Amino acid sequence: MADESSLTANAILDAARAEVLSHGIRRTTASDIARHADVSRQTLYRYWPDAQAIFAALITRELIATLPVSAPRAGSLDQLVAMLVDTTDGIRRMPLVDRLRTTDPELFARYVFERLGTSQRAILGDLTRRIAEGQDDGFVRAAHPERLAAVVLLAMQSVVQSAPLVSEWIEDDAWRDELSVLLSGYLGER
Repeated sequence: MADESSLTANAILDAARAEVLSHGIRRTTASDIARHADVSRQTLYRYWPDAQAIFAALITRELIATLPVSAPRAGSLDQLVAMLVDTTDGIRRMPLVDRLRTTDPELFARYVFERLGTSQRAILGDLTRRIAEGQDDGFVRAAHPERLAAVVLLAMQSVVQSAPLVSEWIEDDAWRDELSVLLSGYLGER
């Protein structure tokens, strides 16, 4: 059972999510979040020093929630690739990601292009582990697993960030097939 502290922190993050979805990050203040969470600003500041720290924690929580941590070990390259594509699709379809892409593109770009954040490190760790497992089972090519994971992360981020830009050439779900081909070719034995 969650303690009161984690319940309050999650209530604040839930409020931040609702405010960001309604107004975008630039138009959401710590006061807005505290009011929506029904806590005082002083309570909010016991958990995070400012609104930017709340937004970073929110993005991290939402992205990490998409990781298939409880999914069983992939038994084949097709299963691994399907898991990676499903994860990418889950992130791509997140309302928070869509809102950031449309209302706060410079912030979205900073999180994708300029800094390696907690969520990216968690995703990289999960990718590295799954790729190493695939190598142990013989269906992922031999190479440094973290290096492979970094390139897979870049491909996944590109699809999340740029898929709307190429929508006139790739129908909404056809990108899944193309990403599958890309990842299968990159990770499979040569």
